[in-house]
Amino acid sequence: MSPSLQITAQNLEARLRERLQAVRLEVMDESHQHAGHVGANDSGYGTHFRVRIASPLFSGKTRVACHRLVYAAAQDFIDQGLHALAIEIDTAG
Repeated sequence: MSPSLQITAQNLEARLRERLQAVRLEVMDESHQHAGHVGANDSGYGTHFRVRIASPLFSGKTRVACHRLVYAAAQDFIDQGLHALAIEIDTAG
């Protein structure tokens, strides 16, 4: 990932769609709700996200295995400062 690529809901959504073949996906930036918390930044965005995702890649996998796939797809964002990622898996996808 380019260092200039910002951690935004749009960029995270594009990455998850690409890497996980998401059939349903909702990415919400909840950073503004965590102002003053550990890991928050002064900008109010790009640190805390909630992801609701369904992917055929989750079929037959445990919830933990599905979460690992999401974290692996988002690793570049985590390395750049994404602090918290709430993941809601839909295995019916």
